[in-house]
Amino acid sequence: MGLLNFLKAKSGVKVGDIMTRNFVAVKPDTSLKECAREMIKKRVGSLVLKEDQKLYGLITEKDIIWALTKPSSDLNKIKAKDISSRKIATIKPGADLYEALQRMKKMKFRRLPVVVDGNVIGMLTLKDILKINPALFTNINEVEKIKEESEKLRRIKGSKWVKEGMCEECGDFNVLYKIDSRLLCEPCKEAM
Repeated sequence: MGLLNFLKAKSGVKVGDIMTRNFVAVKPDTSLKECAREMIKKRVGSLVLKEDQKLYGLITEKDIIWALTKPSSDLNKIKAKDISSRKIATIKPGADLYEALQRMKKMKFRRLPVVVDGNVIGMLTLKDILKINPALFTNINEVEKIKEESEKLRRIKGSKWVKEGMCEECGDFNVLYKIDSRLLCEPCKEAM
């Protein structure tokens, strides 16, 4: 059973039931160096930017690494608000987990701040969702493998890739290449 089907079948599980209430937050004017220290100290991969309970943004490890690649990468001078995500998706605590997962998928986010009247009260991450049923890790790994294979097929299409099917040489089901009017898999193609 896939993750989305599992969540559809588990109606009644609300974001507020599983969200992280003790999320780590800093003020928007915090330097990136201090943000990095806070992430290390609290062992988290992201920080909520908030002031007076109002959400200003999110900053992740990737944001800090990106800032390091810039010519003026003095982490003491760059403020969190200067590089935080401009696009912030939020969710309410009463929303169903299926809705949250759909929003994460659509926005390509792995975490959503949970807000009530503009005040941030929690954080929902993919890890929080997976805590419901650890067996879902297997399903997510399968989805990732499928995505990876699909990406490989898209890259291959520009070459002499034809389709998936049975190799005319060895009989294995695989990605096939048209070689001398025959459809061959990668190993058989290389053996020629």
